[in-house]
Amino acid sequence: MDSSKQLELIKRSCSEVISEAELKAKLDKKKPLRIKLGVDPTSPDLHLGHLVLLNKLRTFQNLGHHVVFIIGDFTARIGDPSGRLETRPILSEAEIRVNAKTYQDQALKVLDKDKMELAYNSSWLTPLGAGGLLDLARQYTVARLLERDDFNKRYKSGSPITLLEFFYPLLQGYDSVAVKADVELGGNDQKFNLLVGRELQKDAGQEPQVVVTLPLLEGLDGTRKMSKSYGNHIAFNDSPKEMFGKVMSVPDDLMWKYYELLTDEDLKEVKTLHPKEAKLRLAHFLTGRFHGKAAAEKERGEFDKVFSKKEIPADIEEFVCPKRQMDPVDLLVETKLAPSRNEARRLLTQGGVEADGKRLSLGAPLVVTHPFILKVGKRRFKKILPHH
Repeated sequence: MDSSKQLELIKRSCSEVISEAELKAKLDKKKPLRIKLGVDPTSPDLHLGHLVLLNKLRTFQNLGHHVVFIIGDFTARIGDPSGRLETRPILSEAEIRVNAKTYQDQALKVLDKDKMELAYNSSWLTPLGAGGLLDLARQYTVARLLERDDFNKRYKSGSPITLLEFFYPLLQGYDSVAVKADVELGGNDQKFNLLVGRELQKDAGQEPQVVVTLPLLEGLDGTRKMSKSYGNHIAFNDSPKEMFGKVMSVPDDLMWKYYELLTDEDLKEVKTLHPKEAKLRLAHFLTGRFHGKAAAEKERGEFDKVFSKKEIPADIEEFVCPKRQMDPVDLLVETKLAPSRNEARRLLTQGGVEADGKRLSLGAPLVVTHPFILKVGKRRFKKILPHH
């Protein structure tokens, strides 16, 4: 495929390419490029926000290029300050090791193993030592780091910025030098870090990498970027039921962005569908991608039973009631259908809890003499069994 057609595919859904002319020149050489993506293992799960970047990596692989997938086990000790208005909590090395363990397997749900190398940035950052870090620090000024929007806001507001956070862009940039990256991908909040990589490569006598940024994917709350720390994420390792249900809870106006960034569907064609059907199609696609077609079909059927036909799902968890009479608040907390007593009270007050189709009230004791279905909201169920 000629470089112009490759460039067109690469640019789809991207925020920015710095610069297109440089990328075209690299593609014109007709040699496989080294495409870098770094991910810090700050949690055990990759999620659909990462899928935006991994899909673009797969596009590069399909065009014959080579992916360098970097697990930032060294940089995770600092925490990426991009978009943060406060210092991240520090993770222990043990936590980082546990989180990093499954990243390769999760990434290979999207990427071609034969066109990818996996690297841990501790393998080159640890040997730098104090002398190497001092040399790295000489290559950038505090004034330039404070040009970065999030640092600038924190500095002006008096919020603390640690020296370690100043080091983060330099260490991520050095990753590009270490792996000789031709292109680096990142979310559009990563632009500063990615540009630092270009500068450090120039200082090292390398041809600077092209920077490709992509939009951030908002999570289930519809406002903040998807993140496990915000509790608004859909993880690669979510069960088929969780994944299907979570996608169905995505706000309607955000659904089209999910289509654009996570699928190859024709957005114009999808927008001709009724929003509910469009969302079912999206949930089926994403569940099928990570769990297979059969699992996606099963969850589509279960969803139809519960929501369209008002039936009860087949695989409800059972809970044996510890006593004959229980306060509904206690029952909701013990069955984990409510995370706290306050939330349980709120659900009961709003009329969102039913026992065999009858609405439960706050304060009215529940006598458990026979099995029944406890339902919270539209899609959370437990089968309650009496104590024997």
